[in-house]
Amino acid sequence: QVQVVESGGGLVQAGGSLRLSCTASGLTFDNYAMGWFRRVPGKEREGVSCITWAGGRTYYADSVLGRFTISRDNAKNTLYLQMNSLKPEDTAIYYCAADSRLFRPLCSLKGNDYSSWGQGTQVTVSS
Repeated sequence: QVQVVESGGGLVQAGGSLRLSCTASGLTFDNYAMGWFRRVPGKEREGVSCITWAGGRTYYADSVLGRFTISRDNAKNTLYLQMNSLKPEDTAIYYCAADSRLFRPLCSLKGNDYSSWGQGTQVTVSS
């Protein structure tokens, strides 16, 4: 059974930084692309960033490009999201997810391409 667990959320002032972590078990971690998503109550889920299974390619939503950095440590089965220059509009629940397909060459920011999701971690950015 696949388990995905996020951590690292919290309350931070605008302009500050946070680093989210996500550990995955029950799957061969380095066979799957991984993604970060976020949801604000009442709004659609948004794809934030993704990284290919070997970590060679990364993609970002325009809203976070230049401020967020995704990375992975396959030896630790862990995914990271470094978030800098945080803005109040980054406030959301952040979710980590594992791709539904093995060795996808290009990762996706579409939630439907992911099959294993964590419970989420709250990020709140105060102005």
